[in-house]
This record gives sequence, structure tokens and C-alpha cells, in this order.
Amino acid sequence: MVSTNPASTPEWAEFSRALGMNLRRRRDALGLTQEAVAERAGISLYAYQQYERGAVTKGGAATNPRLATVVVISRVLNAALEELLPPLSLTSMD
Repeated sequence: MVSTNPASTPEWAEFSRALGMNLRRRRDALGLTQEAVAERAGISLYAYQQYERGAVTKGGAATNPRLATVVVISRVLNAALEELLPPLSLTSMD
């Protein structure tokens, strides 16, 4: 059975991994631990670790944070959203 969930596409999985790499680079540049970022963002350490890893579920769907969560994390990391979110090709993510 083919999934109709767009988060299950290879493009979304790559987007999630790229977002995770950007989160880690910024966190490392600030000298923060994952625990500190998660605490300041008001999310669980496990959730933050999943975002930073660009984790993919058993069903192949990328673990994507909510927009509000990305905004809060960007504030904790003192980064513009554009610095954290990878370039997006809407045609390849349909």
C-alpha cells in the first residue's frame, strides 16, 4: 500500500534531516546542550533529540515539529527561521 502522507516522502525525510543539522550547528555554536535547548523551549529532551536527528518513524514519515515549536526553538537559539529551515522546493514536496 502506498502512503498518501506527504511526510513519508524521501524529500520530507531529507528536509527533516537538514533541519536537524541546522539545529545542531546553531546549538553547538552557542555552546548549549540538548537538555538546555529543550528546557528553554518547553519541550521534552526526547522530542528535541528527535528533531535534531531528523528522525523518521517506522512508517517512513519524518518527525516534524509544529510551527510553534520551531518558532520557540528559533528564539532559544537566537536564530531567524530562515537560518534553521532548509531551502524548500514546493514542487518536489507535493
